[in-house]
Amino acid sequence: MRIALNILSTLLGLLLLNGGLNKLFNYMPAPEDLPEAMVKDFGALTEISWLMPLIAVAEILAGILIIIPKTRALGALIFFPVAVGILLTHIFVGPSGLPIALLVWAVLLWILWDNREKYRPLFK
Repeated sequence: MRIALNILSTLLGLLLLNGGLNKLFNYMPAPEDLPEAMVKDFGALTEISWLMPLIAVAEILAGILIIIPKTRALGALIFFPVAVGILLTHIFVGPSGLPIALLVWAVLLWILWDNREKYRPLFK
């Protein structure tokens, strides 16, 4: 099971790195068939000039930390609020991406569960 978690964590970390770098450098074009509501939401996010770079940096940092087993617990905590936004966006705005969002959440929850002892002092 440890090997599977390491593989899935590495894939999640690479996904986050790619997503964060794309937010900064815009090297992947947006799909043509995005729902109008999602285009509108992304437009609203870009109106706040500092928000997308903040999300990008959080994704890049979390991706790097999740790839490294020793820092994976911290990476999961940094990624958690971003993952909430991703999940809510795909539930309410663009349900076509929901299966991928659920897979991301499954890996994130597995990481959180695997590191639960590290988080215990936060709740004392």
